[in-house]
Amino acid sequence: MEQEALKAIREAQDLEALKALRARYLGRKGLLTQEMKALAALPLEERRARGQALNALKEALEKALEEREKELEKEALEKALEGERLDVSLPGARLFAGGLHPITLMERELVEIFRALGYQAVEGPEVESEFFNFDALNIPEHHPARDMWDTFWLAGEGYGLEGPLGEEVRGRLLLRTHTSPMQVRYMVAHTPPFRILAPGRVFRFEQTDATHEAVFHQLEGLVVGEGITMAHLKGAIYELAQALFGPSSKVRFQPVYFPFVEPGAQFALWWPEGGKWLELGGAGMVHPKVFQAVDAYRERLGLPPAYRGVTGFAFGLGVERLAMLRYGVPDIRYFFGGRLKVLEQFKGVL
Repeated sequence: MEQEALKAIREAQDLEALKALRARYLGRKGLLTQEMKALAALPLEERRARGQALNALKEALEKALEEREKELEKEALEKALEGERLDVSLPGARLFAGGLHPITLMERELVEIFRALGYQAVEGPEVESEFFNFDALNIPEHHPARDMWDTFWLAGEGYGLEGPLGEEVRGRLLLRTHTSPMQVRYMVAHTPPFRILAPGRVFRFEQTDATHEAVFHQLEGLVVGEGITMAHLKGAIYELAQALFGPSSKVRFQPVYFPFVEPGAQFALWWPEGGKWLELGGAGMVHPKVFQAVDAYRERLGLPPAYRGVTGFAFGLGVERLAMLRYGVPDIRYFFGGRLKVLEQFKGVL
């Protein structure tokens, strides 16, 4: 039996054949198992000698089965590796790579320009209350200035909307028409001096065309401290022009009305490559009534007034306008159409 079994194990061609041999000799009804059961019928001395021989045979078969199993597993692995071999010298398959949206690219560039000047970027909610979007910015209800912002009003009041310090805010809800509410929120929770940027998405109920969209992005800046003047404002916009268009660019201010600044101005940058002025946004000195509204809100929260005797300037510009210029996009609607042929052009831009 030993010679026959060892020969069969050595010649087993695969793991299934080896499994069958294990069952033939060592299984419950195997040949060796039957011999072990027959020991009970033998005399004691003969049983002892034969039992030792059978145990030795069992150990020899188990060792032979284990060694052959390892050999067959190694052969199977080598065969599989040979069949699945890859030629690493061939070029790999190119995977689709995504990229940042052109609006995100432009917004990040603007933020980095002002961050180098000491500004900190802050963000606020897109669903806003009437108080922060209008009232605190010197645009009270029924004031004609509200006609400048075609507003998406939401049903219900602002229950659950949090204020700058986590307090509950009540009042009519809307989709913010500009990022200026974040200026008020920041002033309530902080004391001057500071320089902040408020980038983000805004909403206005407007007719869409090649240069106008109901959803667009703004970037606003606010600087507050002692002795802040229009000269500081012009310096900030000048640095923006230099960073965007180079040393030959310049800045132009024209008087304009905005309810939350006094005096107010429309600013334009000289675009040397295009040889023309680009009107980018509005700016001005923060209106004293805005500071008064902030201090009144702070006092309701039990905080001391912080904006008496300080001045500040604010500015805001549209991100899409610059992105259209920077990337040669002729229609603002391309940014939000979701067409891959348009967006794939920017996947390698950083």
